[in-house]
Amino acid sequence: MPLSRREIIQLARAIEDRRTVLAEEIRRGRARAEPYAEIAGSAPDLGDQAVADLLTDVAEGEVTRDIMELRALDAAHKRLADGSFGICVDCGTDIPLQRLEVEPEAARCIECQSRHEKTYRS
Repeated sequence: MPLSRREIIQLARAIEDRRTVLAEEIRRGRARAEPYAEIAGSAPDLGDQAVADLLTDVAEGEVTRDIMELRALDAAHKRLADGSFGICVDCGTDIPLQRLEVEPEAARCIECQSRHEKTYRS
């Protein structure tokens, strides 16, 4: 069943709210990122280097994850604008409201998303 105007407005608000939060997280993450040398110290041993590597990798991974989610939200925003929001990009069926409430950036129904993940798993 297609989404009602009220549901679309609520989901659009959720998308915008999440975009705002992610943009702030990305900004803060990049601002607080410590240089590798500062984490490892002036005379790092192997333990210091390992901790610095781990912290740097985790911070980069968090920013990468946030950027990917922000891109998915931007794509959802475009689908809102062109009228294709809530319709699976693969099979063309309606994406259930419950799925969109949990994951408003969802571009696929659950079946197609499962198939997509199995196909592009890496």
